[in-house]
Amino acid sequence: MTEEITSHEELRELLGAPSARAVAKERAVLHERDRQWLAASPFCLVATAGADGSCDVSPKGDPAGFALVLDDRTIALPERPGNRRADGYRNILANPHLGLIFLIPGRTDTLRINGRAKLVRDAPYFDDMLVQGHRPVLAVEVTVEQIFYHCTKAFLRSELWQPETWQPDVLPSRARLIKEVESPAESLADLEHRYGPAYAQNLYRG
Repeated sequence: MTEEITSHEELRELLGAPSARAVAKERAVLHERDRQWLAASPFCLVATAGADGSCDVSPKGDPAGFALVLDDRTIALPERPGNRRADGYRNILANPHLGLIFLIPGRTDTLRINGRAKLVRDAPYFDDMLVQGHRPVLAVEVTVEQIFYHCTKAFLRSELWQPETWQPDVLPSRARLIKEVESPAESLADLEHRYGPAYAQNLYRG
Protein backbone atom coordinates (compact mmCIF):
# COMPACT_ATOMS: atom_id res chain seq x y z
CA MET A 1 0.00 0.00 0.00
CA THR A 2 1.28 3.46 -0.89
CA GLU A 3 1.63 5.76 2.13
CA GLU A 4 1.46 9.42 1.13
CA ILE A 5 2.99 12.26 3.15
CA THR A 6 0.43 15.04 3.46
CA SER A 7 1.76 17.46 6.10
CA HIS A 8 4.89 19.35 7.09
CA GLU A 9 4.79 17.59 10.42
CA GLU A 10 4.89 14.15 8.80
CA LEU A 11 7.75 15.25 6.56
CA ARG A 12 9.84 16.53 9.46
CA GLU A 13 9.09 13.43 11.51
CA LEU A 14 10.43 11.32 8.67
CA LEU A 15 13.46 13.41 7.64
CA GLY A 16 14.36 15.20 10.84
CA ALA A 17 15.32 18.85 11.19
CA PRO A 18 17.99 20.47 9.01
CA SER A 19 21.30 21.21 10.67
CA ALA A 20 22.06 24.73 11.88
CA ARG A 21 24.75 25.00 9.20
CA ALA A 22 22.30 24.05 6.43
CA VAL A 23 19.87 26.75 7.58
CA ALA A 24 22.49 29.45 8.16
CA LYS A 25 24.27 29.10 4.80
CA GLU A 26 21.63 31.07 2.92
CA ARG A 27 22.70 34.53 1.74
CA ALA A 28 21.09 37.27 -0.35
CA VAL A 29 24.22 39.04 -1.65
CA LEU A 30 26.84 37.69 -4.02
CA HIS A 31 30.20 36.90 -2.42
CA GLU A 32 33.43 37.25 -4.39
CA ARG A 33 33.58 33.43 -4.55
CA ASP A 34 30.09 33.40 -6.07
CA ARG A 35 31.32 35.77 -8.76
CA GLN A 36 34.27 33.48 -9.43
CA TRP A 37 31.97 30.48 -9.65
CA LEU A 38 29.69 32.22 -12.14
CA ALA A 39 32.73 33.25 -14.18
CA ALA A 40 33.82 29.59 -14.38
CA SER A 41 30.39 28.03 -15.03
CA PRO A 42 29.35 27.19 -18.62
CA PHE A 43 26.02 25.58 -17.71
CA CYS A 44 22.98 26.09 -15.52
CA LEU A 45 19.47 24.78 -15.02
CA VAL A 46 16.64 27.31 -14.89
CA ALA A 47 13.49 26.27 -13.00
CA THR A 48 10.29 28.28 -13.42
CA ALA A 49 6.60 27.85 -12.67
CA GLY A 50 3.52 29.27 -14.35
CA ALA A 51 0.62 31.02 -12.69
CA ASP A 52 -1.21 27.70 -12.51
CA GLY A 53 1.74 25.98 -10.79
CA SER A 54 2.90 24.03 -13.86
CA CYS A 55 6.69 23.78 -13.84
CA ASP A 56 9.54 23.83 -16.31
CA VAL A 57 13.29 23.24 -16.06
CA SER A 58 15.42 24.44 -18.95
CA PRO A 59 19.16 23.87 -19.51
CA LYS A 60 21.24 26.90 -20.47
CA GLY A 61 24.80 26.64 -21.74
CA ASP A 62 27.37 28.99 -23.21
CA PRO A 63 31.06 29.78 -22.79
CA ALA A 64 32.04 29.99 -19.12
CA GLY A 65 30.96 33.25 -17.56
CA PHE A 66 27.80 33.59 -19.63
CA ALA A 67 25.83 34.54 -16.49
CA LEU A 68 26.73 38.20 -16.27
CA VAL A 69 27.06 39.75 -12.80
CA LEU A 70 25.52 43.22 -12.85
CA ASP A 71 25.92 44.01 -9.15
CA ASP A 72 25.95 42.25 -5.77
CA ARG A 73 22.26 41.38 -6.06
CA THR A 74 21.68 41.01 -9.80
CA ILE A 75 22.74 38.66 -12.59
CA ALA A 76 21.60 38.28 -16.20
CA LEU A 77 21.33 35.26 -18.51
CA PRO A 78 21.38 35.74 -22.30
CA GLU A 79 18.88 34.23 -24.69
CA ARG A 80 20.36 31.99 -27.37
CA PRO A 81 18.64 30.52 -30.47
CA GLY A 82 16.54 27.50 -29.57
CA ASN A 83 13.23 25.86 -30.36
CA ARG A 84 11.22 29.06 -29.66
CA ARG A 85 8.82 27.29 -27.27
CA ALA A 86 9.76 29.90 -24.64
CA ASP A 87 8.20 27.82 -21.85
CA GLY A 88 10.37 29.34 -19.13
CA TYR A 89 10.04 32.86 -20.50
CA ARG A 90 6.25 32.60 -20.57
CA ASN A 91 6.32 31.34 -17.00
CA ILE A 92 8.41 34.32 -15.90
CA LEU A 93 5.84 36.70 -17.39
CA ALA A 94 3.17 35.05 -15.20
CA ASN A 95 5.29 34.26 -12.14
CA PRO A 96 8.71 35.92 -11.65
CA HIS A 97 10.05 33.40 -9.12
CA LEU A 98 12.78 31.12 -10.44
CA GLY A 99 15.56 28.81 -9.27
CA LEU A 100 19.01 28.37 -10.81
CA ILE A 101 21.68 25.71 -10.37
CA PHE A 102 25.12 26.50 -11.80
CA LEU A 103 27.53 23.68 -12.57
CA ILE A 104 31.27 23.57 -13.21
CA PRO A 105 32.35 20.43 -15.09
CA GLY A 106 34.14 18.03 -12.75
CA ARG A 107 32.93 19.77 -9.58
CA THR A 108 30.56 17.81 -7.38
CA ASP A 109 29.15 20.86 -5.59
CA THR A 110 26.84 23.41 -7.22
CA LEU A 111 25.85 27.03 -6.76
CA ARG A 112 22.13 27.62 -6.21
CA ILE A 113 20.44 30.95 -6.73
CA ASN A 114 16.75 31.63 -6.12
CA GLY A 115 15.22 34.96 -6.94
CA ARG A 116 12.83 37.04 -9.01
CA ALA A 117 13.27 37.46 -12.74
CA LYS A 118 12.21 39.84 -15.45
CA LEU A 119 12.66 39.71 -19.21
CA VAL A 120 14.71 42.52 -20.73
CA ARG A 121 14.64 43.15 -24.49
CA ASP A 122 17.72 45.39 -24.53
CA ALA A 123 20.26 46.94 -22.18
CA PRO A 124 23.82 48.28 -22.45
CA TYR A 125 25.21 45.04 -21.04
CA PHE A 126 23.87 43.06 -24.03
CA ASP A 127 27.09 44.02 -25.83
CA ASP A 128 28.99 42.06 -23.18
CA MET A 129 26.95 38.94 -24.07
CA LEU A 130 28.12 38.75 -27.68
CA VAL A 131 29.20 35.22 -28.69
CA GLN A 132 30.15 34.29 -32.26
CA GLY A 133 28.52 37.47 -33.48
CA HIS A 134 25.23 36.67 -31.74
CA ARG A 135 23.80 39.47 -29.59
CA PRO A 136 20.86 38.20 -27.55
CA VAL A 137 17.42 39.55 -28.36
CA LEU A 138 16.48 39.24 -24.69
CA ALA A 139 17.98 38.44 -21.32
CA VAL A 140 16.62 37.10 -18.05
CA GLU A 141 17.59 39.56 -15.33
CA VAL A 142 17.51 37.97 -11.88
CA THR A 143 17.36 39.72 -8.53
CA VAL A 144 19.02 37.39 -6.03
CA GLU A 145 16.92 36.53 -3.00
CA GLN A 146 18.68 33.39 -1.82
CA ILE A 147 22.09 31.98 -2.67
CA PHE A 148 24.12 29.08 -1.28
CA TYR A 149 26.39 26.22 -2.25
CA HIS A 150 24.80 22.79 -2.47
CA CYS A 151 26.59 19.72 -1.21
CA THR A 152 28.23 17.03 -3.35
CA LYS A 153 26.16 13.98 -2.46
CA ALA A 154 23.96 13.80 -5.57
CA PHE A 155 26.96 13.99 -7.90
CA LEU A 156 28.93 11.48 -5.87
CA ARG A 157 26.03 9.02 -5.75
CA SER A 158 25.36 9.34 -9.47
CA GLU A 159 29.07 9.26 -10.41
CA LEU A 160 28.14 11.90 -12.96
CA TRP A 161 31.68 13.04 -13.71
CA GLN A 162 33.23 9.56 -13.74
CA PRO A 163 33.96 8.76 -17.42
CA GLU A 164 33.98 5.02 -16.75
CA THR A 165 30.26 5.22 -15.90
CA TRP A 166 29.26 7.12 -19.05
CA GLN A 167 27.05 5.29 -21.54
CA PRO A 168 26.31 7.71 -24.40
CA ASP A 169 25.21 4.85 -26.65
CA VAL A 170 22.75 3.31 -24.18
CA LEU A 171 19.93 4.80 -26.34
CA PRO A 172 19.69 5.44 -30.09
CA SER A 173 21.12 8.61 -31.61
CA ARG A 174 19.36 11.97 -31.36
CA ALA A 175 18.10 11.61 -34.94
CA ARG A 176 16.70 8.13 -34.31
CA LEU A 177 14.98 9.24 -31.09
CA ILE A 178 13.31 12.13 -32.90
CA LYS A 179 12.04 9.82 -35.64
CA GLU A 180 10.74 7.20 -33.22
CA VAL A 181 9.19 9.51 -30.63
CA GLU A 182 8.39 12.89 -32.19
CA SER A 183 8.44 12.91 -35.97
CA PRO A 184 7.96 9.48 -37.58
CA ALA A 185 7.03 11.01 -40.95
CA GLU A 186 10.49 12.56 -41.44
CA SER A 187 13.16 10.49 -43.09
CA LEU A 188 16.02 9.28 -40.94
CA ALA A 189 18.48 10.63 -43.51
CA ASP A 190 17.05 14.15 -43.19
CA LEU A 191 17.14 13.98 -39.40
CA GLU A 192 20.72 12.69 -39.35
CA HIS A 193 21.71 15.57 -41.62
CA ARG A 194 19.95 18.08 -39.34
CA TYR A 195 21.65 16.77 -36.20
CA GLY A 196 25.00 16.08 -37.86
CA PRO A 197 28.12 18.32 -37.90
CA ALA A 198 26.19 21.34 -39.16
CA TYR A 199 24.08 21.36 -35.98
CA ALA A 200 27.07 22.26 -33.80
CA GLN A 201 28.26 24.80 -36.35
CA ASN A 202 24.99 26.74 -36.23
CA LEU A 203 24.46 27.07 -32.49
CA TYR A 204 24.33 30.86 -32.58
CA ARG A 205 22.27 31.26 -35.74
CA GLY A 206 18.56 31.87 -35.38
